[in-house]
Amino acid sequence: MRATLWRARTLELVGRSLWLALTVTVATLVIGIGAAWLVSRTDLPGRRVWRVALGLPLALPSYVAAWAWLALRPEMAGFNGAWLVLTSVSFPYVYLPVLASLRRSDPALEEVARSLGRGPLRVFLTVTLRQVRIAAAGGALLVGLYALSDFGAVSIMRYPSLTHVIYTSYRASFDRTPAAVLGLVLAALAVVVVLVDARTRGNERVARVGAGAARETAAVRLGPWRWPAAGGLAAVLAVSIGVPLWSLTTWLERGRSTADWNEVGDATVSTLSVSALAALATILLAIPVGILSARHAGRLSRSVTAAAYAGHALPGIVVALSLVFFGVRLATSLYQTTAMLVFAYVVLFLSLAIGAVHGSVAQAPPVLEDVARSLGRTQAGAWRSITIRLAMPGIGAGAALVFLTVMKELPATLLLRPIGVDTLATRLWSLTGNASFAAAAPYAAAIIVLAAVPTALLTRDR
Repeated sequence: MRATLWRARTLELVGRSLWLALTVTVATLVIGIGAAWLVSRTDLPGRRVWRVALGLPLALPSYVAAWAWLALRPEMAGFNGAWLVLTSVSFPYVYLPVLASLRRSDPALEEVARSLGRGPLRVFLTVTLRQVRIAAAGGALLVGLYALSDFGAVSIMRYPSLTHVIYTSYRASFDRTPAAVLGLVLAALAVVVVLVDARTRGNERVARVGAGAARETAAVRLGPWRWPAAGGLAAVLAVSIGVPLWSLTTWLERGRSTADWNEVGDATVSTLSVSALAALATILLAIPVGILSARHAGRLSRSVTAAAYAGHALPGIVVALSLVFFGVRLATSLYQTTAMLVFAYVVLFLSLAIGAVHGSVAQAPPVLEDVARSLGRTQAGAWRSITIRLAMPGIGAGAALVFLTVMKELPATLLLRPIGVDTLATRLWSLTGNASFAAAAPYAAAIIVLAAVPTALLTRDR
């Protein structure tokens, strides 16, 4: 164990993984904050269209984007390709919360700054950035963890990071100790990232100076920069969506006649089945936890919520590897069953559903539950008839988010899926590993089509 931990190769992998995560996070902060400001604070042409379109890269799994770029430009393999792909598909994690923060924030602060003679750039740097700092930090944390734990893009781009080496070490040898040690290292890095974020974010709060009523702020006039700004956003979408879709269309035409559509259909059914089961199990567990944390904040609710978020912070390959060891040694009857695979999804993505449920329950007036109880309903009955009904939009959004994320999950599915069961993600990964781009195209297309539905629900302009 010590030999694996302290060898030069391990330190090199740690450095490579951290450097990739850092550069991707910085790039997504620049793109996400800039795009959110343009569509919410300026007179950018077609702001409503941009507002929705910039969230669409969420529908594109990193390994699909990596496959599309590698099929088009094989020379992109390595750091540059992995950085481009991870940045292009993960910037919405910053863009969406920053956009929501800007739409809720008090425009009076910016208006006062402009009335005192500050220009648009100075107002953006000194006022707007301070207002969205918390939202941007939360998005940056998600991006950092995502880039650190990503397996599909780095594997397809052949960039030697910790996740890629953990999987190859697990598959290539009967001795699973090196894979376990590297998994612990990756988990430790994820914990360090979370702790650093908590320390740097602190207890900062952003308060309104107005009465709290939502209103539109006066748009910043871009003048001659209107169309260059629109061109910049178009370039971002071209890299994140346009080029992958064009590459996919090209290879789909080549592989249409040779594809085994029965296998594509079977993989689609398997993907929908496990994703639906995982979304159902996760949301059923998230509802009581979300209600508990929103209505009865205390040590118990905080502990349960913290445990759920700790599972999300762990890389998928680490959770999967730990369940492999658990199944092989202690629960052989559950190893490589749908139940264990769904359990892994619940561990990884329960926090996503809890966050959505908590937000909706917190917006439901507690006085309605008091009225229901005064009319003879029990506490559980009041929650069922009042709280859950009012929180249904958030519950639906949480289920859609889990469904989307499970459908794109690759390492846990590769390690834990039942024997003989292939999902769209695992089929795409195996065919790409053999450089069978034409045969992989139908699977990539099916993933995008299926992912587009929950993504449209999550990113629609309300």
